[in-house]
Amino acid sequence: MVMTKLRWGILGCAGIAIRACIPGIVQSQTGIVSAIASRDLQKSQEVAERLNIPKAYGSYEELIADPDIDAMYIPLPNHLHKEWTIRAAEAGKHVLCEKPASLTAADTEEMVAACEKAGVQFAEAFMYRHHPRYTRIKEIIDSGEIGEIRGIHGAFTFSNPGDSKNVRFKREWGGGSLYDVGCYPISAARLILGREPEAVTTHAFFSPEHDDVDMMMSGLVEFSGNVALTFDCGMWAGSRNILEIVGATGRIEVPSAYVTPTEESGHFIVHTRNERRVETVPFLNQYALEVDDLAYAAWGEKQPNFAASDATLNMKVLDACLESARKRSRIVL
Repeated sequence: MVMTKLRWGILGCAGIAIRACIPGIVQSQTGIVSAIASRDLQKSQEVAERLNIPKAYGSYEELIADPDIDAMYIPLPNHLHKEWTIRAAEAGKHVLCEKPASLTAADTEEMVAACEKAGVQFAEAFMYRHHPRYTRIKEIIDSGEIGEIRGIHGAFTFSNPGDSKNVRFKREWGGGSLYDVGCYPISAARLILGREPEAVTTHAFFSPEHDDVDMMMSGLVEFSGNVALTFDCGMWAGSRNILEIVGATGRIEVPSAYVTPTEESGHFIVHTRNERRVETVPFLNQYALEVDDLAYAAWGEKQPNFAASDATLNMKVLDACLESARKRSRIVL
């Protein structure tokens, strides 16, 4: 029986939850936010009051044990994703887990297996790829308008080196720019090309001031068919959020590729030999779209847009990128 709304529990009071995912659930067609948890009860109560969330808990265990919760959103630090995804699955909750899914492909595989065993949905929170503009971009590529793809370039950078308490600057917690933002262009290239990479070579700036996490990384990700992704990501660099797909006779430029904060920022530009045109797309909440995708899959109304196993495949590339940067060598996948 299809439920009227999927009842969400929010596991932690992270900024991404408050700023983006909770509003996304509220704006979704399928979800409601029923409860939020923090290890600090006062903090969860304050957030619950501010965002009109009915219940607040002082532990993650209490939230997972709530029988009135159908799905969990997990925005915890990266090193906690595995434990709490598995615990949520074992409690019969569907899981939307922030990216990256975990710290290794092997851990992600365990998470996916636990969700499959429990009969619940698992999704990695790459919200950007649920926007219909990526369907349109693939249609343009498939039409041959820009010719055969010759290369892809993506970048996602911002500058925040002075925030000494930021969890992104803790190596054991899964800090670093690759996990935080570099995972986006890698995911996007896999999505656009529809296949997995063959090898990676990366270079990184590991900052001693920031627990030796990668504050900047540049990389080459090789695919079959003589195509590669070049990417860079950083947390101590000027802000960029871009993707460019270069074809034999044209190119597609996505100026705001992963986050779309304004009505115009979702638009993208197609360059051909004869014209430059702006493809306009509707202003949609990408977080609401990913929530709806999980809900419809949970209710058995459709297959999810992306299989749970996609998270493991993306994590394999991230593993190789970090290994390459540490060893200063090319890593074959």
